[in-house]
Amino acid sequence: MIVDYALYQNGVRYTQPSNLAELIQKARSDGGFVWLGLAEPTENEFNKIIGDFKFHPLAIEDAITAHQRPKFEEYPGVQALVLKTAFYEEKGSQISTGEIFCFIGEHFIVVVRHGNGAPLVNTRHHLEGNPEQLAKGPYAVAHAILDHVIDCYIDISIELENDVLQVEHKVFGDTRESASQEIYLLKREVIEFRHAIDPLLSPLQHIASIGARNIPTELTPFFRDTLDHLSRASDAASGLDALLTSALQAELAQVQLQQNSDMRKITSYVALASVPTMIAGIYGMNFDTMPELRWEFGYPAVIGSLLVITVVLYRKFKKSGWL
Repeated sequence: MIVDYALYQNGVRYTQPSNLAELIQKARSDGGFVWLGLAEPTENEFNKIIGDFKFHPLAIEDAITAHQRPKFEEYPGVQALVLKTAFYEEKGSQISTGEIFCFIGEHFIVVVRHGNGAPLVNTRHHLEGNPEQLAKGPYAVAHAILDHVIDCYIDISIELENDVLQVEHKVFGDTRESASQEIYLLKREVIEFRHAIDPLLSPLQHIASIGARNIPTELTPFFRDTLDHLSRASDAASGLDALLTSALQAELAQVQLQQNSDMRKITSYVALASVPTMIAGIYGMNFDTMPELRWEFGYPAVIGSLLVITVVLYRKFKKSGWL
């Protein structure tokens, strides 16, 4: 469905009511550009709405089916920028992703949105309050959308960092509660986050360094600044991924150490019990002729020997750290 559309001339919104086709024609004849926003259009809706733009069939297919990697492609008369949006659900520490397609021509920009994350409600109002920036054309809109999406990446990286710190405290804390499942689930969310960030680096580097058709030279520094923000978000996500990997390895190492400690304790107690069991078993045999059977101090000597041997073994195990 259509979210909003308008004609902008010299950075100012054209206020006369008109349909989309008339606004496109006016932009081509009198200058300016049309900004059209769509939200999850069906194939029929999209084909009906953008018939006047004459998009390439592959661009239309990408916009309808979604599930594309972040990329920048140039078709005859139009450039396509695909962004992955991300939304952090604090309750479940989960990341939901969506997509934004920006189709940019000389006199138009069509923004197609799929899914949640990085809402663009205030982006149009913010740009309309800055006519000087908006007067630079459709790529000023593309930059504002890109900048907003990347700012959301940075906010999400901060939230994920807090979650990773909590997991670290849990792994290296005094509790014996396992954090393996929590680490795995959080690592999965970080990987999902990186799938949105990392593929965008290459196309944005291309735009910021080489540029593309119709990009005003005065916008190039803005795209370079956005690239710097994206690189920071990418580095943060990469660092969090490495931290989670290290935390998982530390968690597994601690589990193994704890298992070894438990086995040492079990072995020590078995050894403490084995000597009395052996001696009691020997003297429990039903033979008529055995040494010390009729010795007056036989019973106290055996009990005393058991106690002495047990105490000696206990002190040895305690000293070696097995108990």
